[in-house]
Amino acid sequence: MASVSDSTAEKESFFSRLQSMFHLGRKEEKKEITTDTTTTTHRKKMSSSGSNNNELERVFTYFDENGDGKVSPVELRRCVRAVGGELTEEEAEMAVRLSDSDGDGLLGLEDFTKLMEGMEEERNKESELIGAFGMYEEKEGGYITPKSLKRMLSRLGESTSIDKCKVMIRRFDLNGDGVLSFDEFKVMMTT
Repeated sequence: MASVSDSTAEKESFFSRLQSMFHLGRKEEKKEITTDTTTTTHRKKMSSSGSNNNELERVFTYFDENGDGKVSPVELRRCVRAVGGELTEEEAEMAVRLSDSDGDGLLGLEDFTKLMEGMEEERNKESELIGAFGMYEEKEGGYITPKSLKRMLSRLGESTSIDKCKVMIRRFDLNGDGVLSFDEFKVMMTT
């Protein structure tokens, strides 16, 4: 297995990919749960949390296929696949490693909640970036040109020349086409 670092950029990239596969708003089928001692204890712990976490608790229970109160990387992969996504073994292990607070290699409800909240935070950031990109982009092309950048900066009270706008774009223009795509804009805004 490949070693994966826990860098912030890697974590954000992972959450962005995972969020596009799995949405908390999606209604999941309820899974049959056995009533052994572990599951009963797990249910009691979950029911004591606030109503805002009810949906997360249902999702957690769905992911916890064996009812042990923990989600393993294998369970995470299976459930993401069930909702139409795909995670590699390494990505599932990274998700668990990044969110596992007690080092047991599994996600408890609290760890799982942190993972999902991280995904929600990434989804919100992405949404804000899409809105900002829309303000700058050339309406027909779906990219930011020196002209559209100059126009938007002027609206914001920043007077600048087309040449300076070209220089600003060139700095983040990864493919060298003279304009910024959304992905290049995202790099610029997160650097």
